[in-house]
Amino acid sequence: MLILTIILFILIVALLYFIFASFIFRDEIKATFDRDPAATNFLEVLLLYAGLQAIIFYRVAHALKKMKVPFLPRLLSQLARLMTGIEIHPGATIGKGLFIDHGTGVVIGETSVVGNNVTLFQGVTLGGTGKDRGKRHPNIGNNVVIGTGGKVLGNITVGDNSYIGANAVVIKDVPPNSTVVGVPGRITKQEGKKMDVKMDHIHTLDPIFQDIEELKKRLERLEK
Repeated sequence: MLILTIILFILIVALLYFIFASFIFRDEIKATFDRDPAATNFLEVLLLYAGLQAIIFYRVAHALKKMKVPFLPRLLSQLARLMTGIEIHPGATIGKGLFIDHGTGVVIGETSVVGNNVTLFQGVTLGGTGKDRGKRHPNIGNNVVIGTGGKVLGNITVGDNSYIGANAVVIKDVPPNSTVVGVPGRITKQEGKKMDVKMDHIHTLDPIFQDIEELKKRLERLEK
């Protein structure tokens, strides 16, 4: 009888979790299916995707922090880090439709502000640059993609529809519809167009390569 009671309790909890997650996190679930070609099964996404699990923990911890509950929000964020390898401070402000792909090593600092439909790949850091208190983490606009290992540091703003390349280090404001690559990050326009939500990393423009190409063209004109 006891075993049946335990099994029934687990089934009820699992059902409530599915109902709760399906409704509250529908934007994040949709983002997962839209942006990850490997996502084909609802149950798999809900139970096994570390990025989604980290966001669920964050939402609960953030709500508790807003209610000024002590200790528990940070405890939940640390449990999420142990489970997923993703650390999101409960004080961060995150919009709808965040998608964290793979996610290991992702860090989102306390005063970070993340817009809607943002995509973060593994190893991304939204961090501070010192021991200053107050607003010290970046503001990330809507529809921004930050590639693997990208670092956005300090109280700066990354404009809407921008793309931060893999391993780029960004320490200055980025205007909307821009691409940033390199260390330190260099800004190039992606022909003034919104980044493709399918995240085509292959055709990202490199400003250094563009400068070299422009110099080559100028030399050819001078030689003629």
